[in-house]
Amino acid sequence: MATRDAVFPAGRQDLYEQFRYSPAVRSGGFLFASGQVGSREDGSPEPDLARQAELAFENLDGVLAAAGCTFADIVDLTVYVVDPEVMLPHFIAAREKWWGEPPYPTLTGVGVTWLSGFSIELKAVARLREEAA
Repeated sequence: MATRDAVFPAGRQDLYEQFRYSPAVRSGGFLFASGQVGSREDGSPEPDLARQAELAFENLDGVLAAAGCTFADIVDLTVYVVDPEVMLPHFIAAREKWWGEPPYPTLTGVGVTWLSGFSIELKAVARLREEAA
């Protein structure tokens, strides 16, 4: 049976404790990252949609870094968006700052009606580097 351990980036610990979840879990050579939203430091939604998309990527980057990973290690990304016609251009613009070279990860986009006040959420699976596994 594979073991698992939680990964916590620096800061925002109160948010994880309040909602009782791990930002990411290492197991079986992979990192399973919880959905990261475009929240400000206090956990509130960023009202500017372009900035909210950027913050979602920044927050995901913090979780990846805490596990010794980068965006190049992501093998699967799921994007949840409220109002995809409005939000997808912001996602695409923010993604360009973080995406590396091909091969790109698999990508699934899901339109949803509610994300607790947010407009985008990024959930990722990344391979662990041997030194981090």
